[in-house]
Amino acid sequence: MQSTEHVNHTSKLEILKQERIKKLGAGQTVFFTSLGCSKNLVDSQVMLGHLGLGGFEMTDNPAEATVIIVNTCSFIDAAKQESIDTILDLADYKDAEKGKCEALVVAGCMAQRYAFELEKDLPEADLIIGTGEYNKIVPLLVALREGKLETKSHVEIPRFIHTEYDPRLNTGPSYMAWLKISEGCNRNCTFCIIPTLRGKLRSRTVDSLVAEAKNLVASGVKEFNLISQDLSDYGVDLSEENNIQNLLKGLEEVEGVEWIRLFYFYPDELTDEVIEVIRNSKKICSYLDMPVQHFSTNILKRMNRRITGEEIMGRVARLRERVPNMIIRTSVIVGFPGETDEDFKELLEGVSAAKFDHLGIFRYSDEEGTPAYKLQPKVDPEIIEARFDELHEAQREVVREKNDHLLGSVVRVLVEGEHPETELLIQGRYEGQAPDIDGHVLINDSNGQVLSVGEFVNVKITEVLEYDLIGEVVE
Repeated sequence: MQSTEHVNHTSKLEILKQERIKKLGAGQTVFFTSLGCSKNLVDSQVMLGHLGLGGFEMTDNPAEATVIIVNTCSFIDAAKQESIDTILDLADYKDAEKGKCEALVVAGCMAQRYAFELEKDLPEADLIIGTGEYNKIVPLLVALREGKLETKSHVEIPRFIHTEYDPRLNTGPSYMAWLKISEGCNRNCTFCIIPTLRGKLRSRTVDSLVAEAKNLVASGVKEFNLISQDLSDYGVDLSEENNIQNLLKGLEEVEGVEWIRLFYFYPDELTDEVIEVIRNSKKICSYLDMPVQHFSTNILKRMNRRITGEEIMGRVARLRERVPNMIIRTSVIVGFPGETDEDFKELLEGVSAAKFDHLGIFRYSDEEGTPAYKLQPKVDPEIIEARFDELHEAQREVVREKNDHLLGSVVRVLVEGEHPETELLIQGRYEGQAPDIDGHVLINDSNGQVLSVGEFVNVKITEVLEYDLIGEVVE
């Protein structure tokens, strides 16, 4: 048993340690921009947590910042261009007439992928941090300020993943958080650069994730969106009890959680056990993001996907049979190398038959460093564009039909606040709508109630738009 004197001594040492950490960023102000996906956003929030703990102050005005950080994306060409444009725009604040910036930091996927090129061709960047080093942001900035950095680039093989012990500043709405359950990927799809950017799969334990969920609930979070590069592979690198079923059951037991939504669950790993957990849960949304990428078995093989088009359709049918109100989001790639007219016909017929509730369509683009980069024959860009338009129109018909079925129904809606364009509408989402990507429920009659951000209300759907729903609050 520890003496009181020893405990007090330990407490004083901890206080002194915290005070020393807070002094590291004294007088430094940070402007932060996070680009790309929700997984990148979680990394940004952890970086912000470390910066706050280190005494750095945050600002929304880049002209006032002594440190500017851009957490970049480089998944596709458009994302790379956005990252470069953002870096160059913010570099202007290094000019004493425009701002106070003393350190411009490039972090994230572009830093991981192009560290050498950035160091050579982007002299505006003072510090380059890879996807596995972002937890070192404070000591690296301090070393930079003190002139002790031996190299500008800090990019290694990614091995780090944050835990419940890392500070995290949830920059999203207070009622919602992204919960990253693993990092990296072992799949090696031929079109994907993610394993190069993020490394091999490394999962967090169930206990760690439940602990973080409790921390976030204590701050007001009610909705968790589970993300990773591959949700279906969660826990294969850990002990047997750390599996997706136990994780979902553990999160469901956290008091205060209302919604749990699953993203990036590959169809080849969708087992009856997982479907049953979703079906029997009162908190897991009847929503699944299940990336299929194609329905042509020929193209799926060329993508190195471990499933056939027929098997994908079987998974969709089984999901809908076991969970009749299941909302399915997916993504497909059009114009993959070697995609023939017959292959595209199979993709189009598959999308029309599966009737996905939400569909992301990506035009194939070559990514250096991926096996698909060398695959032939390439599909003509004009053909890709025509196929994209045809797929888009087919999906519009599906969405229109599904929304019509919701007319007159009553759905439970999470209130998000006033519509950004008019104070006459309140904006929210029902469980079939994920944050940022799936549309909204627009409330035009609150039935005399004062609606608070983060509360749940029942809404009767009275009208449907192309992607949004309109309704009124009911008892």
